[in-house]
Amino acid sequence: MSDLGAGFGYLMKGQRWVAQHGRWFGFGLLPGLVTLVIYAGALIGLGYGADDFVGWATPFADGWSSPWQGILRTGLTALVFVFGLFLAVITFTAVTLLVGQPFYESLSEEVDRSEGGDVPESGLPLWRELWISARDSVRILLRVALYGIALFACGFIPVVGQTVVPAIGFCVSGYFLAEELTAVALQRRGMVLGDRLVLLRGRRMLVLGFGVPLTLAFLIPVVAVFLMPGAVAGATLLARDLVDPDTAADPGPGPGTADSGDAPAPRAWSA
Repeated sequence: MSDLGAGFGYLMKGQRWVAQHGRWFGFGLLPGLVTLVIYAGALIGLGYGADDFVGWATPFADGWSSPWQGILRTGLTALVFVFGLFLAVITFTAVTLLVGQPFYESLSEEVDRSEGGDVPESGLPLWRELWISARDSVRILLRVALYGIALFACGFIPVVGQTVVPAIGFCVSGYFLAEELTAVALQRRGMVLGDRLVLLRGRRMLVLGFGVPLTLAFLIPVVAVFLMPGAVAGATLLARDLVDPDTAADPGPGPGTADSGDAPAPRAWSA
């Protein structure tokens, strides 16, 4: 159980790190704000167009009498919007990380630099890093979808489906959210998706202690925008511990005494 607390400690330390490095916090907000605007526009468009889509998809109900046509199409319109909202929630982090790859990689490098030791760099061109991130995000989302289908089916089991299954769902989401966030630092260390998953499985409770609280907070995309910079910073500190526990910083103390004015100007991407 101590690993659960340690994982949460990395999350808190990441938030403290960006609070003490104000320019990097603002720098890390940009991708989330851009993604939030895109998603908000998409959901507004869905809200206006869902009823037209449902009408087009249900021509068989054109001749139905009232109130049956209205009940069917109103219900389906609500389901379409809820499904769109669900997709927005589960994909928001992955899309934000993809949009913000150059930003978050620079932030992650600065966290490594501030903690001392080597600052790994992938050495890959930006387009290659974006391709790897997109490919890995799709693989993770497919895994999450498979777990989601299984958990949805288990949700019909009396009592268990209303208690145990939701808890497992949050654990699954938290685990893979932690994978996506630590990937920023671990990819710079030359680790592919398979190696990262093996590494995380070795410290499941630590990973869950970091990822599950974030999952609960990220249910609200606006909150995710403001927590994302600190989440990336905390995930970098967590990755340092997972890769080299002997040189990693203790998640308990604060991130140091560096003032935001001491931080170098953010870079758009690494060399």
